[in-house]
Amino acid sequence: MAAITEHETDQVDRANATGLTPVVFIHGLWLLPSSWDRWAALFEEAGYAPLTPGWPDDPETVEEANAHPEVFAGKTVGQVADHFAEVIGRLSKQPAVIGHSFGGLLAEIVAGRGLAAASVAISPAPFRGVLPLPISALRSSAPVLGNPANRNRAVPLTYEQFRYAFANAVSEDEAKQLYDTFAVPAPGAPLFQAATANLNPWTEAKVNSRNPDRGPLLIISGEKDHTVPWAISNASYKKQQRNDGVTEITSVPNRGHALTVDGGWREVADKALAFVKRFV
Repeated sequence: MAAITEHETDQVDRANATGLTPVVFIHGLWLLPSSWDRWAALFEEAGYAPLTPGWPDDPETVEEANAHPEVFAGKTVGQVADHFAEVIGRLSKQPAVIGHSFGGLLAEIVAGRGLAAASVAISPAPFRGVLPLPISALRSSAPVLGNPANRNRAVPLTYEQFRYAFANAVSEDEAKQLYDTFAVPAPGAPLFQAATANLNPWTEAKVNSRNPDRGPLLIISGEKDHTVPWAISNASYKKQQRNDGVTEITSVPNRGHALTVDGGWREVADKALAFVKRFV
């Protein structure tokens, strides 16, 4: 497992020094921690201590990531979950955890380990027991799953693939701007793990949804999301609803998978912030 970086250590130390409740943001595939910068500023203004750790070996910038895609290869769901658990373990207060896409799945995994005071999973990738496979989700993942060799590779998206999977609900101009600003290669392994989770009892793509220490959970779905359509988010909700803790789901109208970074990000962030404020 990759060691916690100096930047992540600085964020932990800063959060602990404030005495405020930390909020840990977890990005998903094809994005970097910088995709949370506006969210972090909003939560800081609201009186929280935000942290934006990376997946192991994440480059600092989009330019560096696109120049050296090989650093993303081989990262698995379990390795990344353990990395975030280690970061959280160094905090002096139990944090709220917010994740998007595979980051949403990771937020659910972390919460299932009893490490979150509250959690928000935005368009979360499916875990073992989540059965729906809508056509749009299959098409969105096809650039990776279409070649078995991609399991051990880092895979970039072309603009056309990004447009369909992430930016289908925004204008062409905004889609191009989002692609240029945020898109980076991603490890193929997590997509293969999610795709085979219901066939593999030992999969890392699983969540302990019944843990009584899971904490309150909100799932946010984008109405027009191709990558994680409502059917997947709602199936995740129904699995999580078996927990005795608060479990809620909401849909944001006219929004695709880029809902955390596109021009309407603030609407989604405000929903997440209002939920966190209720509990921590």
